[in-house]
Amino acid sequence: MTEKISRFFEKSRKERLDIVERITGLTKEERQTLESLGGIGFEQADKMVENAIGTFSFPLGIATNFVINKKEYLVPMVIEEPSVIAAASKAAKIARLCGGFSMNNDESYSIGQIQIVETDVESATKKVMETSAQILELANSKSNTLSKMGKGAKEISCKKLETPSGKMLIVELLIDVGDAMGANVTNTMCEGVAPLIEQITGGRAVLKILSNYSTRRMVRGTATFDKNEVGGEKIVDNIILAYEFAASDPYRAVTHNKGIMNGIIAVANATGQDTRAIEAAAHAYAARNGKYTSLTKWSKDKDGNLVGFIELPMSVGTVGGIINVHPMAKICAKILGVSSASELACVIGAMGLAQNFSAIRALASEGIQKGHMRLHARNLAAAAGAAPDHIDSIVEQMIKEGNISINRAKELLNSD
Repeated sequence: MTEKISRFFEKSRKERLDIVERITGLTKEERQTLESLGGIGFEQADKMVENAIGTFSFPLGIATNFVINKKEYLVPMVIEEPSVIAAASKAAKIARLCGGFSMNNDESYSIGQIQIVETDVESATKKVMETSAQILELANSKSNTLSKMGKGAKEISCKKLETPSGKMLIVELLIDVGDAMGANVTNTMCEGVAPLIEQITGGRAVLKILSNYSTRRMVRGTATFDKNEVGGEKIVDNIILAYEFAASDPYRAVTHNKGIMNGIIAVANATGQDTRAIEAAAHAYAARNGKYTSLTKWSKDKDGNLVGFIELPMSVGTVGGIINVHPMAKICAKILGVSSASELACVIGAMGLAQNFSAIRALASEGIQKGHMRLHARNLAAAAGAAPDHIDSIVEQMIKEGNISINRAKELLNSD
């Protein structure tokens, strides 16, 4: 893809699908799946969760004009909130004028933890470290796949915890899980080595499980936004002031980071990721220094252009899990065109930065409600029963009156 896609939002569904099909090479069957209601039937849902009674669909949209590490992307997003996809696309369009997003991330290292109690922590730590090679060998015997790829358990570390019940030894496995999210293999390895660690330490293993605080799978990156496209020097300065507000006040930081996660989780939803793990790790990282703060930083370069930076843990996978089960997740992965978990992490991180830019730009200029309430008004008009060709007129009237509500939408519909 070497073209900038203009006014994608004004096109019909067929025209949008035609563009996506042409750019990404969707098959006839994949397009039919996209045109279906949610992509799965009850039979599939019943195999995915317990006590299934049906399926629940969310909107799937495409964010356009993303350039990340000099590669162009169409980014699928699954989200119910109005304005998010439009805002991300607008941010990407501005960022690409200065080269787009420059992202990088760490290796795909998962952290597994084995909790040991009823032991002398100091001497047990020494014994574990002395036998670390044996523990790693046993851990790696639990996954032939990772071992053949030159990945798997790489390091062992120990830490002491002081708790109301006494001292605990936490043995941690650092595992290179490749392109997988890695939860299952990490848990398997932790459970596999626990009896050996009990024997070595003379203690008792309680929990043997991964940590979703994936600080060895960080993604970080930056983008520059031309000051004139942002709205001028005053808006640039206001955005920096807005960031400093979030960096200094947890009440603002929570909402600031929620906007970042709007973009991140929408892409994670579309590509079949563990969104709860991503959310938990992000918010823990935001509070890593004892105070909850912003996941992004904003500043100016020497020319007065706005520069954004983002950093957070990002545990994602392109193999295993729901991405290999749900047909819509498979198609979204194809549309996105990533070839590794590392590349996916970079795309998701860039989306978080884009979404943050759009949110604070709106807040620092005309306010968040102008664009958001127009989209909200469209939802209300549709909910009131308006036909597609009547929605715009109802929306314009509600905005003109400053009365955006379901009751007013019904009144206007009935008065036609």
